[in-house]
Amino acid sequence: MFRSTTRRFLMGVAGAMLAGGIAQAAGPAPVIALSNAYYGNTWRHQMVEAFQAAAEQAKAKGDISDYVILNGDGSVNQQMSQMSDLILKHVNAIVIDAASETALNGIIAKACKAGITVLAFDSIVSAPCSYKLNFDFTGYQAQLTKEVLHLIGDKGNVIVVRGVKGSAPDHDMYESHMATLKQFPNVKVVATVYGQATGSVAQSAVANVLPSLPHVDAVLAQGGGDDYGIAQAFEQFGGPYANKPPVIAGGGSSNFIHWWAEQAKKNGYKTVSMNTTPGIGGAAFWLTLDIVKGAKAKNYMVMPVATVTESNLSEYADMKPGTIVSPTYTNEWVEQNLLSQK
Repeated sequence: MFRSTTRRFLMGVAGAMLAGGIAQAAGPAPVIALSNAYYGNTWRHQMVEAFQAAAEQAKAKGDISDYVILNGDGSVNQQMSQMSDLILKHVNAIVIDAASETALNGIIAKACKAGITVLAFDSIVSAPCSYKLNFDFTGYQAQLTKEVLHLIGDKGNVIVVRGVKGSAPDHDMYESHMATLKQFPNVKVVATVYGQATGSVAQSAVANVLPSLPHVDAVLAQGGGDDYGIAQAFEQFGGPYANKPPVIAGGGSSNFIHWWAEQAKKNGYKTVSMNTTPGIGGAAFWLTLDIVKGAKAKNYMVMPVATVTESNLSEYADMKPGTIVSPTYTNEWVEQNLLSQK
């Protein structure tokens, strides 16, 4: 049986958090596990917290007997090992933010064959047996790219900052950037770097290439906290960017939004921010629980993104530092907005 207390232990680089010890998933109430491939940025931390908060609510009500959270180091091998462990321990459902869209399909098929409900979200998989809860990465990044480029007059030099290597979101967003840029012949990509959707990594990557580049007019990024790191890189570089930073695509981080508001007061800085919401961790939990309980759901469902513009920038003035713009998704919201999708 499951222990009543929660214990934590480190596992690999990012660590793994086990909520409630695990021996078997017996009893009428299910056990739901989260397998999170990467834990190295603000977005993923907030996503895990959203999952845990929802799971704690469900456990308090007796809707689940326990839950498990496993965080990985970004590698397929570690996530495969974690998935194998969850299968052996007979959890009822696995919610997975995957390290690869295809490399985990075999182990996911094995989980499905064992009668385990699998829901992939955010960084999804292509395994046919899994439910999928995704964002429209291609669509929203195309819109964001166009709005950023319009702010520089549809011409100039651009840096493209990619996200988490090997992930489905990075692939989709990068492809969207490239496809959209083809519509702007007077825009030139002068550098492409990986920011791992992490402020410190993005800052270092941009800072390393800036000295060798011509003047940069805009930066396309992927969110997760990379936006503020990019802004910091230009601030530290100074020079022509001291009083006029490039137009940086916002990824919803509170630090960037606060920086943007300050810049707007100083020099009329303009940009736009669109981001996937880490609250999806909670939505994925409730959706999986509903499916385990017998609810009918589409194989593929889509989450909304959050948008910040000049018109609503002031609404985020009191956001806690180090967080990402995101609502909290309730079970009622999931029933009304996800299970209702046709």
